Order: sequence, then C-alpha cells, then structure tokens
Amino acid sequence: MPKLKTKKTLKKRVKITGSGKVMVGHGRNGHLKRKESANQKNRKKGYKEYKDNAFKKKLKKLLGKKGANISIK
Repeated sequence: MPKLKTKKTLKKRVKITGSGKVMVGHGRNGHLKRKESANQKNRKKGYKEYKDNAFKKKLKKLLGKKGANISIK
C-alpha cells in the first residue's frame, strides 16, 4: 500500500497543540469587515478548539505524520 500524502491546505489551516488539541481559525475573516462591530471583529481573533471527535479522526488520517499526536477522547 502506498504512503498517504499529507493534505497541504489542511496542514496550513489547522494547528495541533502539544497536548493533542486541534485548533482552527475563525471563518469569514477576510474582507468586507467594515459592516461588523469591533466586538465581532475581536471575537474572530486567534484560534478556537475543535471538539468534534468524528472530524478529528478524519483530520488524523488526512494529516499523516502531522496528525499522529491528535488526541481523540
């Protein structure tokens, strides 16, 4: 069976912490932010933890070696 290649776009969009948490950035954070209030813009800063276990299993497979330390509880 051939080696699975890491999905490069997913690798760029997802961060994996040392303890195995999956962190993703908020969506709708590009242009046209003039309409949003300052509070809405501030809430979109940084990363949030992704908690869906079924999705974590898919990520683990798609990321290959990078996804090896994702913890699924």
